[in-house]
Amino acid sequence: MAYEVTATRRRPQRFEDLVGQEFVAATLRNSIQAGKIAHAYLFAGPRGCGKTSSARILAKALNCQHGPSATPCGQCTTCQEITRGSSLDVIEIDGASNTSVNDIRQIKDEILFPPNSCRYKIYIIDEVHMLSTSAFNALLKTIEEPPPYVIFVFATTELHKVPATIKSRCQQFNFRLVAVEQLKMLLTQAATEINVQADDEALYWIAREATGSVRDAYTLFDQVTSFSEGHITYDKIRNKLGLVGVEKLNELCEICCQGNAKDALDTFDNLLQGGISIEQFISNLTDYLRSLLLIKSGVTKEALLGQSAERFSAVVLENWSVPQIEQALSLVLNLYRDIRYSLNPRYEADLAVSRLCGVSTYISLQEVKQAVEQARALLLGTSPLQNQELQRQQGEDRYPLSNGGAVPPEHRQLDNKNDYSTSEGKQIFQQILSATPKNQQVAENQLNQSANNTQNIVTSQKDDFAQVSLENLREAMIKELSLTHVLAASALMDSEPWDFSEKGIIQVALPSAFALSQLQKEQSMLSQLASSLAKQNLTFRPILQHIETNEQLPQYSPQVEIVCKMFKGSVVGVNK
Repeated sequence: MAYEVTATRRRPQRFEDLVGQEFVAATLRNSIQAGKIAHAYLFAGPRGCGKTSSARILAKALNCQHGPSATPCGQCTTCQEITRGSSLDVIEIDGASNTSVNDIRQIKDEILFPPNSCRYKIYIIDEVHMLSTSAFNALLKTIEEPPPYVIFVFATTELHKVPATIKSRCQQFNFRLVAVEQLKMLLTQAATEINVQADDEALYWIAREATGSVRDAYTLFDQVTSFSEGHITYDKIRNKLGLVGVEKLNELCEICCQGNAKDALDTFDNLLQGGISIEQFISNLTDYLRSLLLIKSGVTKEALLGQSAERFSAVVLENWSVPQIEQALSLVLNLYRDIRYSLNPRYEADLAVSRLCGVSTYISLQEVKQAVEQARALLLGTSPLQNQELQRQQGEDRYPLSNGGAVPPEHRQLDNKNDYSTSEGKQIFQQILSATPKNQQVAENQLNQSANNTQNIVTSQKDDFAQVSLENLREAMIKELSLTHVLAASALMDSEPWDFSEKGIIQVALPSAFALSQLQKEQSMLSQLASSLAKQNLTFRPILQHIETNEQLPQYSPQVEIVCKMFKGSVVGVNK
């Protein structure tokens, strides 16, 4: 006998043989057993998933000489003729080749005659979405009220192109892609039938490449069988089809983990010199990084990975975190999009490989947030979980979700008219932060009382400058500036006790050059503010505090030292 491809040899002949389409098979079987047969069916779904095969099985089930039966015998003359495609009463029409209205007119003339030898005359129109608009319109009345012995079966891969008027006249069945495990089972059966040994890893690769299509899986299986010499292995597939193996990708990614761009580019060049195309390299690297991401997430299912999890490099899995693998995968996916419009795809690929060498230093925003939370918990002496719970409770109590998280108007008024820089103001401010709706009114009353007591903090308005309370003047200026000039207020809070250098000139010593520069920019405004508060003509003069060379550097707590080391910083000032 002549050679028959696997897809044709293993075409399903019964509803039980349909793999992955259990809903379609069960519905058609039950309707045949109940005698509830529709006059038009619409089978829609991706390529190679059993639409035409289901239409032929339906035709055999309805016209079998021992039926109608949900399980056709396959031995009678009618079943054999339908299987061979030679039945006069089961007409298969290619919708892509017969698109005109004249072809539909021919069908309308033929259905006037009853079937020759079968129970039903069945028209199977494949790729029905290719019919013209006029052809669809000519078909409407025919499929709505056909003769009782005529049944239409339409098959399409693009359901959205079929008019709604056609869909409403048909029973619609949506076919699905077949799972990898089911495809691998079918390939194992096919290999056993032809006495060919096949490794599970190789069959899993074929099943994944088929992307859910049974016909594509069988076609690729025939191609692999032709060069495998009786034993299908993944190594043979990789060598013959020009794939980048896991071993090569392990080697490349291990070099990228070390950040060695020179060796990584050399390894990539060796792959291309071996005949690997850039598109194939990107495809295999994408699958490799996806598998790494699944393994890091705890997924070791071979059907998803395509091969055993042990074949992936332990070095790469140890050195790259989940956010870093996600960054690498995003980089490769963007490379695939970019090479379509690139001046030279090789340049884009070289750039991507070089960037992969920097993935080890990538830090996600989530990791930065966690580091900040850990540092905050370390300084406060609490655990990160307690810290988060405290923040959540304070946020919910102060700004309830029922109010949309908005700051209440009374809190905005309090913030504008009270001084939180003084010790008393800070204490009351903390009470407001921690206040619940039940005791907020008490805290607000205390704050209003404090504001009345601190309105006139400049106690002396005499002409003698020595009588001016510089400490009270300092607090008053900080209060006025805290709303409009935050940096200047912060610098004044760090300033040393003030003194008169000469008549009418206030000399303020500052601990840092940064604070000095901030106040020098606002020197004129500060002089006017001081004169206004003291009711006298004063001049504000900021200077840098003199630090003795033999002064010992301040010692900070171990928690502060750890935070400085973590963020590579230093302490620039201390609030007093």
